[in-house]
Amino acid sequence: MKEIIVETTAGNICGVEERNVLAFKGVPYGAPTGGNQRFLPPKPVAPWAGVRYAGDFGPICPQTGHLVDESRLYSYVRTEGHIRFLPQSENCLVLNVWTPAVGDGGKRPVFVWLHGRGFAQGAGSETQYHGARLAKRGNAVVITINHRLNVFGFLHLTDIAGEAFAGSGMAGMLDAVLALQWVHDNIEAFGGDKNRVTIFGESGGGAKVSTLLATPSAKGLFHRAAIQSGAGLRGVEPKEGSDTAERLLAVLGIKKNEINKLQQLPAQELLDALNKIPGRPVTPGSGLPTGAIMRFTPVVDGKYLPTHMFDPVAAPPGLDVPVIVGTNRDESATFLANDPKRRRLSETELRQRLIPLCGDRVDSIISVYKKSRPEATPWDLLIGIQSEGMRRSAVTLAERKAAAGGAPVYMYLVTYQSDFLGGLFKAGHGIEIAYIFDVADDVPYVGNRPDKNEFAAAMSEAWLAFGRTGNPSHPRIPKWEPYDVKKRATMLFDVPSRLVNDPFRVELDAWKGMEIRR
Repeated sequence: MKEIIVETTAGNICGVEERNVLAFKGVPYGAPTGGNQRFLPPKPVAPWAGVRYAGDFGPICPQTGHLVDESRLYSYVRTEGHIRFLPQSENCLVLNVWTPAVGDGGKRPVFVWLHGRGFAQGAGSETQYHGARLAKRGNAVVITINHRLNVFGFLHLTDIAGEAFAGSGMAGMLDAVLALQWVHDNIEAFGGDKNRVTIFGESGGGAKVSTLLATPSAKGLFHRAAIQSGAGLRGVEPKEGSDTAERLLAVLGIKKNEINKLQQLPAQELLDALNKIPGRPVTPGSGLPTGAIMRFTPVVDGKYLPTHMFDPVAAPPGLDVPVIVGTNRDESATFLANDPKRRRLSETELRQRLIPLCGDRVDSIISVYKKSRPEATPWDLLIGIQSEGMRRSAVTLAERKAAAGGAPVYMYLVTYQSDFLGGLFKAGHGIEIAYIFDVADDVPYVGNRPDKNEFAAAMSEAWLAFGRTGNPSHPRIPKWEPYDVKKRATMLFDVPSRLVNDPFRVELDAWKGMEIRR
């Protein structure tokens, strides 16, 4: 094996050759976060002697769901591709780097991925986030990170236990800031440019990007941002965060002055306790993840996160950062793929499903979508209407970013549909990820259409161009104009892609005056 050794600020690491680039995996950027460090802001990793092997992924934050549930492995692999069951540990502050070359002064654009699955689950090691091909395609450095999640990353204890636990409701995002600081301090050794760092993420990862745009300590550590199907407008109010923490303490029988006991409990005992407190409300029948584990998201604590991200306006720290934001046309298709009524929904059942979301406007909203989508079945209409919460959030974010000035915002909508299982997933939640990373062959549910390489090029090259210059235009798509509230220019990613002003406005107008719900 050829030795590829790079010196970092904490010590030397040895990487491997992988898919025609160099890979360094499981690289620690922060110290362990268990025991007395649980819930506290992260500390940099302690330096080590000798050479540390960085040829495999590191531990993931303790969690529930896909990456730890071996009982449903076949169904996961059938749709998402190969899944690694990695160790769960509170020593999970690790990152992975893919680069074409090291030590050559390459000044390549750097892309830092924030993984999805809400703020509760997931890891930078997932198959659809493999960074080798994107790094090769764009002559870029690609990084994915692990950080604290769920109760370990976002349990707001400051108002219960005092300043000793300041930042506990933002700990997972402070991990991400520490990772970005590591990038700033080390990336030149990996052939990257510390002054051209793009953060990007999908779903929960998009919400993380949104949060970092409002985080003062992250300012200057990244220079562009892409938010995919996860526009985050608001964080959690401290009162709500404290309420969740008090409910957890009650379940565990721990008093407010005994938080040290909470720090010493086994990680699995904390996760198990979450099943005994209520989850956050979601629209019945939406297929969205449920359970208390999904309640843990960044808290607007007034210090580490001073304001909401994009409500009522764009937060000041990110005003000078260009942003890409968008969604997929049929987001809910992914969440509803296992629904027993899939493709067999009746008109009556459609209305019943949508009443919790649409209230007394259910009939008028259905009428609008029937007119704009005359070929749609009740099942298609359910997917389309339940997908609009994400799109409306993205449009709202784009409007507020554009109104703030300082840097452009670029809006997109993916209309390209997967043909997997007869088109069951349509243009569903997450299908663009594997195309941007150029790993569609590894991820079954994105489909196998003969034009998939053309679609991958359209999206992947846009993200690469954005990382290089701050402008996502490139020769494979029409010129991508910035978004403003007059023209509302939106790139419809498909084969071919089209730039359209204010697409599907009649559908968005059907929701005027209604709260954005998902």
